[in-house]
Amino acid sequence: MWLLAAAGSAFFAGLTSILAKCGIKNTDSDIATAIRTGVVLVFSWIMVFIVGSAETIGEISARSFIFLVLSGLATGASWICYFKALSVGDVNKVVPIDKSSTILTVLLAIIFFGETEGLFVKLICTAVLGIGILLMVEKKDYSGENRRGWMMYAVLSAVFAAATSILAKIGIDGVESNLGTALRTVVVLVMAWMVVFMKEKQDKIKSVDKRELVFICLSGLATGASWLCYYYAIQNGIVSIVVPIDKLSIIFAVAFSYFVFGEKLNKKSFLGLLLMMAATVVMAITG
Repeated sequence: MWLLAAAGSAFFAGLTSILAKCGIKNTDSDIATAIRTGVVLVFSWIMVFIVGSAETIGEISARSFIFLVLSGLATGASWICYFKALSVGDVNKVVPIDKSSTILTVLLAIIFFGETEGLFVKLICTAVLGIGILLMVEKKDYSGENRRGWMMYAVLSAVFAAATSILAKIGIDGVESNLGTALRTVVVLVMAWMVVFMKEKQDKIKSVDKRELVFICLSGLATGASWLCYYYAIQNGIVSIVVPIDKLSIIFAVAFSYFVFGEKLNKKSFLGLLLMMAATVVMAITG
């Protein structure tokens, strides 16, 4: 069941990237992140009450609560960097770098959780993933901030995403996965709006295009669905297997970016995508 949940997470995560890109063409990325997070929060708490886990909040240990908060902070930082990168770079360039968090996550899972079964295969596949990512990152002529910033933000997004997975695995131990997701989202929401007010961007909320607002909200719903699947899989499965499967969202992201934005892959990038897919599938099968 956790394998299906991981696959569902990949699908909705891929959809999130495209919907978010549609929603931040003219909308400030920090504003978009804050609005999206609000949608995710409502969605996640609805699921908590549907499954009836709200009454178990008092049973959460201090240790789990602290790590859930830390994972929420890491998620917030990852989101802020990711959607900033998306706002200035191509989807099919930003997403592969963001997905490089898989490499760091697998290594951390081996160290912290002792997930050493099939260690040789995992390390080989992780190396192949790295090669695939390098092949997909194509140098492109950007100007000004776009040229200097999108890759840095994408790399930071990957680092924080890796930290999120490890911290969440620790924090969600003994906590119903929907409830854990909802609590984390509260932290992300607070962090997202703090960034908006610290940068004094709150006045831009009134000028958000209505069409883009729809896409931002839809991306929030897709994110909520992805998170619910992902943290169920993280809680019940093997981190070093769940994370690579989740990162198969790159397939959907690249496919949608081609049809929606006309962002094509060259031969080198396509080979990189195939390597990433192959490594992920092998890790899932052998895990």
